[in-house]
Order: sequence, then structure tokens, then C-alpha cells
Amino acid sequence: MLKKLHRNIAVIFGLAFFQCFMVIVPVAVPFFMSKGLSLAEIFYLQAVFATTIVLLEAPSGYFADIFGRRFALIIGSIVHGLSYFLLNFADDFLSLMIFEITAGISMSLLSGADLALLYDTQLALEDDDSAEHARGIAHLGFIKSGAEGIGALLGGALALYSFDLMVLIQSIIAWVCLALAVLLVEPPYRREAAGSGFERVRISAILRHLLINDPVLRQIVIATPLYNLAIFQVAWLVQPYWEAQGLSLALFGVLWCLQSLAVALANKFGLEVERRYGAVFALALIGILPILGQFGMAWFQGWVGIGIGLILFVCRGLNQVILVNALNRRVPSEFRATANSFTSFLLRLAFITTGPIVGFVAEREGLATALNLLGISSIALGLFVMIPLMQSVREIQQRVAA
Repeated sequence: MLKKLHRNIAVIFGLAFFQCFMVIVPVAVPFFMSKGLSLAEIFYLQAVFATTIVLLEAPSGYFADIFGRRFALIIGSIVHGLSYFLLNFADDFLSLMIFEITAGISMSLLSGADLALLYDTQLALEDDDSAEHARGIAHLGFIKSGAEGIGALLGGALALYSFDLMVLIQSIIAWVCLALAVLLVEPPYRREAAGSGFERVRISAILRHLLINDPVLRQIVIATPLYNLAIFQVAWLVQPYWEAQGLSLALFGVLWCLQSLAVALANKFGLEVERRYGAVFALALIGILPILGQFGMAWFQGWVGIGIGLILFVCRGLNQVILVNALNRRVPSEFRATANSFTSFLLRLAFITTGPIVGFVAEREGLATALNLLGISSIALGLFVMIPLMQSVREIQQRVAA
């Protein structure tokens, strides 16, 4: 069993790689437009995807905590493969919506379960070093971002030749996740912690722990999805932004790869930034970078605006390491998957309410107006979410020093 647990870590990283090896993502907007969709309709489509996740995210994390993360990852991988198989036959809004719904189901099952299984595997190997757990999160984020970057280069090249070939290759890659998921093993003590029934873990107790018992944890739970939202919304605007600069689809792949590299480097060095300069400084970076990136893209055009946009993806990488690690340090193993799924649930819920508005504004008033509005929202986010969190962290540090 010990050998299989050591293998677990490599398999989890491999699963994360192929889950994020998305050749379609760097040209998703042109691909959807080739099916006759407008930019506003693309945002509506993503709202459907987000709604599916909102309905299933928390229950799927709870499902993983009760029945096992391995089982959840296997079921999620099956649906993941099925969703991209269906995409081969999607040619209108309705069929694309069916694809988005199945992709949302798979995402809700896969989201959080891999991270929770990684944590529990390290604990089962008697590795109680919190720094090692943080490095595990950093490696996982680095691998996911690296996979996005490599997939982006391939996707940009395939898009020049054929969207149909690109989707076919994506659907083949999707089934690799299932082959890896079946190789995983559940940490033995994890089954004992889960208990034999739903009575051992109650949703009300989980929500009370996340949102009431620990004020700092509550602030982290709120900040994590909202700062991811600030990047997520712009991610759906960057492709029409590049298109407005007259760039070819091949360059879309290169630029998306650079964005993924920015995320990966931030994953890699984010913990070092926090260690060297302190948690408050790292949080301040997370608060400031979206403002600079969104206004910079709105006010500058050409390669200057494109370059400034990379700042947003540095912020995304910092979020994935610093905020996610802060969350996982403060929740017990028995509902870690639920906690991670809950933050993803909040992200998708926020996108449902704001994404279609952003898409409508971008189509009717222009990309610059939409980006300026996002910049203003990030200022408000800093004032009402990040600054209070920084103050709470500073107070904790002062109490520890005293």
C-alpha cells in the first residue's frame, strides 16, 4: 500500500496535466464564433456551464468526502471524456449547451477532489509538514498551468488547419484522465475518517466552520472565488481583445502559452514571495495586480496592452498557491474536498450573475468599457475584501509576536 500511495502523487499530477491539456481553450472564442455565436451568446453559454457547476459543486465535493476522492475522480473522468466526445457533433447553440452541461458535471466532480486526495496522500505517508503540503499545491498548480501552455501551442497550430481536427484530438486526450484515475488508491485512514454514513459529516457543520467559527477563514473563503472571478472574466475577453489587434490564430496559441507560463511561474515562486516578504505583502499583490491589468488593457492597445494583460495571470498563479494553501491549512481532512468545491461554487455563482453582463457590455459598448468596469470592481474588491483580510492577518502576526 505504501508503494501505491507514493505512486498516487505522480498519478495525481499526471491526471491534473491531462485534465488541463486543453488544445481548444486558446481559440475557444473563435471556435464558438465559427458555430455562429456572438460574444454575448458565448458568455451566456459560459453562464450555463457555471450554473451546472453551481448546482453540483458543493454536493460533488460532499460526495467525494463521503464515498471517496478516487471514486469521484473516476466518475468525473468518464463524464469528462463523454463531454468532449459530444463536442465533435455540436454545431449550434443547443448542442453546445449540452456540451457545456456535461463539461460542468465533470468539472464539479473533478474540482477539489484531486487537491484533497493529494493532501490526504501526504498525510497517509506521515508527512505532517505544512510547508510540504504547500509545495504540493504549488507543484499541482505549476503542472496544470504547464499543461495549459503546451496545449495552447498545439491548439493554435491545429486551429489554423481545422477546428474539427482540434476537437477530435481534444476528445482523445480527455479519455487519458480515466486511464489515470483508475490507478489511484484511497488513503486507508481516509475511509475511517469518512465514517459509514452521512451523519458523520453534516453540511451545516461544514458551513459553520467555513463561514462562522473562524473569521479569518471566512475572509479567505470570500476572497478566493472573488479574486479568481476577476481573472476568469478577463480570460473570456482576451481572445476578442487579441482579435481586435489583428493577430492570427497561431499567435493565440503562443500568447495563451505565455499566460499559462505566467501562472506557472507565479505558482512556483508564490510561496517564496510570501516567505520572504510576508503574507501581507503577498495579499497586497493579489489585490493590486487585477486593477493594474484590467485598466492597463483598457487604456493601452497593441502589444503594450497584451503585455500588461499578463499581470492578471501572475495574479491567478498567486491565488492558486497563497489563498488556496491558506484555505486548506485551516480545514480538516474530513471535509477538505467540500471546502475546495465550495469556493469553486461561489466563483461560478458570481460568474452567473456578472458574466452575461460583462459579455453584453463588451459587445454593445466595446472591450475597453467592459475592462474599465472590471477595473472599478477590482478597486471595490480591494477596499471591502482584501484590505480587511490583510488587517486580520497583520493582527494575527502581532499576537504571535507578542
